[in-house]
Amino acid sequence: MTGTFVVVGGDAAGMSAASKAKRDAPETDVVVFERGEYVSYAACGIPYYVAGRVGSLDDLVALTPDEAREERGIDLRMRHAVTEIDHDRRVVTVESETETFEQPYDALLVATGAHAVVPPFDGTEKRGVFTVHDLDDAAAVDAYVARDDVETVGVVGGGYVGVEMAEAFDARGLDVRLFEMLPRVLDPFGDAAADVVASHLRERGVDLHLDTAVSAFGGDRRVASVETDDGSYPVDAAVVGVGVAPSVSLADDAGIDLGETGAIATDAYGRTNRDDVYAAGDCAESQHVVTGAPAHVPLALTANRGGRAVGATVAGTPTPVGDTAGTAVAKAFDLEVARTGILDPEAARAAGFDPVSETITADSRAHYYPGAEPVTVTLTADRASERVLGASLVGADRAGKRVDPVATALHAGLTVDELAALDLAYAPPFGPVWDPVLTAARVLDGELDDT
Repeated sequence: MTGTFVVVGGDAAGMSAASKAKRDAPETDVVVFERGEYVSYAACGIPYYVAGRVGSLDDLVALTPDEAREERGIDLRMRHAVTEIDHDRRVVTVESETETFEQPYDALLVATGAHAVVPPFDGTEKRGVFTVHDLDDAAAVDAYVARDDVETVGVVGGGYVGVEMAEAFDARGLDVRLFEMLPRVLDPFGDAAADVVASHLRERGVDLHLDTAVSAFGGDRRVASVETDDGSYPVDAAVVGVGVAPSVSLADDAGIDLGETGAIATDAYGRTNRDDVYAAGDCAESQHVVTGAPAHVPLALTANRGGRAVGATVAGTPTPVGDTAGTAVAKAFDLEVARTGILDPEAARAAGFDPVSETITADSRAHYYPGAEPVTVTLTADRASERVLGASLVGADRAGKRVDPVATALHAGLTVDELAALDLAYAPPFGPVWDPVLTAARVLDGELDDT
């Protein structure tokens, strides 16, 4: 295209789109407005920075502002907040530290990301209570827990952030109390994986409170306790990690449609209901590869892939943003835990499937080769079509990346017997002849044959 491509938001989706559009259509003026201090940073690396495994916050930055401007030719404006979109006039209103002005556009990408959810607990304003969503949060948490008077940290939420931050604080020599209102940690990973992780957390010394609702943070001006329905638990600091919500107020105010998930509704190319206005990343919906329904999956690959596709489309090559399977992997001390697709039976039935699941445990390597560890696999399929719907895996020896063949099967629409027939790599140091994924598929295939 010729003209001006304006991008609102300079993280994964925004900078991927800007870079791709400028590379494919160098004549395009690409302007990115970022309200914060950083662009293209790896929020997923924050727990490892707090743990001390990443030496500097700068190591989490994939692209500096100077590199974006000088090497990629992007007009990047830091500390510039877009406050209004006027679609009829094709301008956005921008506020900086020194002025307010309007910026015209020919194409516009809303990549405003997501924000940390803070439940309505009493006491969230107290010193020592944090969310962990961006690099400023990481720096603040790191500095606070380095204090001599911080010995115990309360973590509220047993999802990705909560479990990984629990490990990070343990690595700092701190006592950890983890509170989860549901009966299990890592709820999207299913019962079998959650049970293995919960046992391991307790083995590693985490004071785990499941089925426990937090109501408040106690203390005067500084947090001193986590208050729950079951009692009061002393802490010296607290992190709230109960999830994120799409940041959509700018789009909503501009009459851009939101979808059923609460994120911005888009088509297969990231287009919204407004001409030449796109949305991608954690603020936008995508299509689930299993159900075909809109989904909100705020993960890094989804954002980067969606932004890159929008950039290509704006530059003149229409490119689908791609479906999502919700594939994810997390580290829980010595364990790797992964999931993809649809695991929850109720969600599967709501999508029109009749789910059948099997859980198996198999060795990660040939039984005679040193280092073999158990890998627990739960595989789910539709009874009628025998199509693979989803899987979860947990284990201490390379369990995480074993989810990838199942994710591939979901995108290809494979049946269980087709998954079982895949020619996966084998050698004793890397796996048994029958990889745990293949074993799970064979067992589930047998169950389907018997019904």
